Amino acid sequence: SHHLDCILVARDRSGQTIDAVTGRGPLKVNQLVTHLLPKLDPQALLATDANAAYPAFALAHGIAHQAVNLSAGERVRNGAEGAIHVQNVNAYHRRLKEWLARFHGVASRWLPNYLGWHWALDGGRVTSVEQLLRIAFGVINR
Repeated sequence: SHHLDCILVARDRSGQTIDAVTGRGPLKVNQLVTHLLPKLDPQALLATDANAAYPAFALAHGIAHQAVNLSAGERVRNGAEGAIHVQNVNAYHRRLKEWLARFHGVASRWLPNYLGWHWALDGGRVTSVEQLLRIAFGVINR
């Protein structure tokens, strides 16, 4: 929907995560250039869902890309690189949605702050009060 905020989530197999509010409406190539390209290893294989922005982005920037068509029931694709899937991202989405539900709606203005908070809590990244405060005040770059 053009009225919903778009959240980009990228994860690698080790659980390293980036997330960003890219704007409203469907994902666009220029949003991937802004939010994903600076953090993406040029040698990475970009495994995505079937959104049309991903292949255009990958082609324009010389990034290897494989799409998994979830709407066609495809969950895992086996290739030369091994099993290709987006289940890690989908699991993160589920945890994020469940976590956000407790707030009964989050203002778009504050959504990046909630993403940062969730990122810090997800996967036990925060192990002390001091570390939480450092993240909260922007001392630690994520």
